[in-house]
Amino acid sequence: MKASLTEGNVARTLVGFTVPLVLSGLFQQLFNWVDAFIVGNINGEAALAGIGATSSIYNLFVMLITGFTSGLSVLVAQKAGEGDEEASRDILSTYGVVLTAIFLVIALVGAAMTNPILSLMDTPQDIFTEAGDYLRLIFLGIPFLALYNVYGAVLRGMGNSRAPFLAILVSSIANVILDIIFVAFLGWGTAGAALATVIAQGAMTVFIIIYTFTKSPALRHRPGRGRSSAWALRQGGIFGLPPAVQSGVSSVGNVVLQQFMNGFGAQTVAAITTAYRVDTVILLPIVNLGSGIATVVAQNTGSRNEERSRATLRTGLVMMTVVSLVLTAVVFLFGSHLIALFGLEAGTVAIGDAFFKRIAAFYIVYGSAMAFRGALEGRGDMLYSGFAGILFLVVRIIGSYAMDDIFGNMVIAWAEAFAWIFLLFEFIVRYHMKTRRTS
Repeated sequence: MKASLTEGNVARTLVGFTVPLVLSGLFQQLFNWVDAFIVGNINGEAALAGIGATSSIYNLFVMLITGFTSGLSVLVAQKAGEGDEEASRDILSTYGVVLTAIFLVIALVGAAMTNPILSLMDTPQDIFTEAGDYLRLIFLGIPFLALYNVYGAVLRGMGNSRAPFLAILVSSIANVILDIIFVAFLGWGTAGAALATVIAQGAMTVFIIIYTFTKSPALRHRPGRGRSSAWALRQGGIFGLPPAVQSGVSSVGNVVLQQFMNGFGAQTVAAITTAYRVDTVILLPIVNLGSGIATVVAQNTGSRNEERSRATLRTGLVMMTVVSLVLTAVVFLFGSHLIALFGLEAGTVAIGDAFFKRIAAFYIVYGSAMAFRGALEGRGDMLYSGFAGILFLVVRIIGSYAMDDIFGNMVIAWAEAFAWIFLLFEFIVRYHMKTRRTS
């Protein structure tokens, strides 16, 4: 099932492709939201902080998966623009096996090494048990995420953003029901929340596989047909490894920042990790609009439609500006109420709200950076995008440590804002360099 993104009104194409992405991301974030909401309100702030303290570790592997598969999606989109349908099947059959096997091993090792990992991160002792119970089980869902994201990336590259949304919808409903059963009724705490998430991730993966084989016969693997797995492995690596490395390095950096943040105590950990949890959801329209720009540009790059590729960025920037300003207003008006939903005490909510507002003031900078990044990745400039992301992380970490005495427990917010400005500058310069060569 392929949808062409090379024809029709650019704004309508972007909206039509991006809205299911935003909804997918929204429901995917419900995994963590529901876990945190139910655990925080039933088991208290210490349990909530325990989940928050594991987020950077878990997100390291999630970002590796999503980073790599975002590159696969761009490759599939370019091939779809060229009219090459066999490439999608080859990429799906190859990386469905490879990534699942790799992350199965990682999951088993991570589950076995949970306590040493948490100790290395200086996890506060008063939340150590809750964090360990959660992380040990949540590792086991990583192979499901790997396989789901391969399928989702291929379908999105072909212009189908609806199928991943339906899969996420099914899993989100399952997660809510299981969280209520395991945490609220059975009293299994953070372990119950993690188990609910893993089962729901399995359901999501099964759904998208069945959907793909039912609705997209062209993606069914046929032995002896198409290119060799070596071709798919090589080309997928060229497109997937740069964003995966960048995402992995960024997540390692987040682990460093998590350790840095842990030094401010459990209250600050609970406040800022909860603010980031809300921030991640608020930013979904920006992140997914950037992904939409990348996919639309990629298909038009594959079809050699340079003018439509440029028009996609221009239109995307206008849309990003509007979306960013609306999201900033939402945070300033309702940010504290959203943070308070997780059962935090008033003093903790105040810390989270102050942090949240400092981040939100720079959403328009981040949105513009994601628009330019999408345009560059759609053109296949994955290596520079990854390199720019790593430099962004370096600026963010150095800024956090350098300005600690000035901003105290708000330093991570200010450091991230300054790093966003640096990231936007990197992408603007690169985009103009790339387009000048093709003029």
